[in-house]
Formats: sequence, C-alpha cells, structure tokens
Amino acid sequence: MKKYFLLMVISIFAAVLAACGNGGSEEAATTEDSEESAETSETAENEEAEEAGGTISIAASPAPHAEILEEAATILEEEGIELDIAIVNDYTTPNRLLADEEVDANYFQHTPYLETEKESHGYDITSAGNVHIEPMAVYSQDYESLEDLPDGSTILVSNNPAEEGRFLSFFVDAGLIEIEEGIEIQNATFDDITENPKNFEFNNQTAPELLVSMYENNEAPAVIINSNFALDGGLNPVEDSIVVEDGESPYANLVAVRTGDEDREDIQRLVEVLQGDEIKQFIEDNYEGAVIPVQ
Repeated sequence: MKKYFLLMVISIFAAVLAACGNGGSEEAATTEDSEESAETSETAENEEAEEAGGTISIAASPAPHAEILEEAATILEEEGIELDIAIVNDYTTPNRLLADEEVDANYFQHTPYLETEKESHGYDITSAGNVHIEPMAVYSQDYESLEDLPDGSTILVSNNPAEEGRFLSFFVDAGLIEIEEGIEIQNATFDDITENPKNFEFNNQTAPELLVSMYENNEAPAVIINSNFALDGGLNPVEDSIVVEDGESPYANLVAVRTGDEDREDIQRLVEVLQGDEIKQFIEDNYEGAVIPVQ
C-alpha cells in the first residue's frame, strides 16, 4: 500500500514537473519569437532609413548652382540625405564625371546643351527635373542698347554650339538680323543668318568662363555672358546688362543623372526640394531676377 501511494506521488510530481517544463518552453519560445520579430522590424526600419538617406555626390557650377545646393542641403540633412557638392567651373567636365560614375548627378546645364553632349559623346544621361532659368544677357561698356552698336561690331559669345540660336535671339527680337524661315530660334546657328544689315560678327572662339574678364577689359563692343559666370564674376544680369532674357526662356537648368537613376528615391527627393517653395524663395530673395525658379 505504501509502495503504491509512493508511486502515485512520484507520478503526480512528474506530471507537475512536465507541465511546468512545457509551460516554460512555451514561454521561452514566445519570448524568442517576440525578440526575433522586434529584431526583424528594427532591421527593416534601418534598411528603410538607409534607403531614404545616404549621400548624393553632385557636380555643379559655383554660382548659382552650388549656392542653391548648399541651401537645399540643409533641408535634406534633416531627412538623412547628405549632398557632397563638387564645384566645377567649366561645361565639359560635369557630364564626363557623371558618365564615368564619379558623381551621382550634376547641376549646371539646360536641355539643348544636354542633348548636344549626348549626341557628341554618347552619354546615357537624362534630366531628373528642371530647377531654374538663368536669363542670359548682353553686356557693353560703351553702348546702352543693341540698336546703338555700330556697323561691323564684333559680339563675343561662348564656344558652346548648343546656344548659337540663343545668342541670335537677342538680335532677331530687336529686328537687327533675320534667320532662315522655318527654323526655330533654339535650333538656329550662325549659318542660318539670312539678313545682317549692320554686318555684326559673332566671335565664338572663347570659353564661357573667360567672357567676364573680356567684358571687363572692354575687348569688344558687346559680350553675351551666361548668368552663372556673370554672377560668379560679380555682374548682375538685370542691373549691369543692356538687354536680358525674360522668364519665358526655354533654357531651364536641370539636374542630370545617369538614365534610370531618375527613379531613385533620394534623387527624386533632391529634385522635389530644389523645386519646392523654400528654394524658390531663396532664389527670389538672393538673386533678384538674375535667376528665376521654374514654375
């Protein structure tokens, strides 16, 4: 009888231990599952943060492009996106850097120039979005209008073939020259001039970054200067020129990337910021019409 009672006690005790053991295992398993779930969630959040953040390397002209980017960088930094801005003071290097994957983007050019570069070099580059217009202007030390320029005047312009029509547009609009009928002004070249009664000569042998010093040295009756170089040289296109483009110019400056990268979240966010109200206000406050944000 005592033996039977002892066996019953042992059995009950074993059952209790088994129950406790199972409960402990289930509790441990539940705890482990919770920890794994938390770790998975944290990993996913970190991956999302990393995807949304990171660094964008971008090549840009000094003014106004790099200045605008510096302002945008303060906004993007709050979102975990850092801008690594490489200042380049010519028109040929930025697209090469982009094509060679030395930078993620560039910001210095307009669509006609980009298309010319793609055709010339085979670059697989595309626009991620327009940001601003830099109205080009004509400067003169001695004359107050295009009409005042004497017969046979030399007009210094940059050696950028994509902008020949843009240079000519000043004189076409003033009624001083005519181009071949049926040719859109943005596609026109000097060879398309059909009427030039004052025999103006367009000298396009100069790199654009040298035109400010040539104007300051009064090396020609008139000089046409891109606004980024004018601003960088201390000139205000609105105040210092004899004629300036208006806001209807088709030559909006853009952010360029390798084709396909325009879909990157960080690139899209960069363009959104550059087109946003804060940057528009910055442009209007700091450049007073010398740079015009896109609408």
